[in-house]
Amino acid sequence: MFHAGLAIRSGPPVGPTILNVLTGFVGILLVAGLWTPVAGTALAILALWSAFLHPVDPWTCIFLGTIGAALALLGPGGWSVDAYLFGWKRVELPDRKS
Repeated sequence: MFHAGLAIRSGPPVGPTILNVLTGFVGILLVAGLWTPVAGTALAILALWSAFLHPVDPWTCIFLGTIGAALALLGPGGWSVDAYLFGWKRVELPDRKS
């Protein structure tokens, strides 16, 4: 989100600015816990796209993409907006009988 704000104020070319604004918007969605699987997937895609656009230091983008993919697979937390709107799904495994 911080990079998105700096990109808007500094005035770089349109392509990286759109990428930073989209990443900032997805970050806000993830912090709020709204549309967590969609936002996590979008973060992973945007981070990989950013890693290909800026090959000088791709490790930060790869780290963010990994976190986005993990959040997309794990889903929302117990206190997220998604859990409030749709209910928090909890999977309970039955006891294993030997």
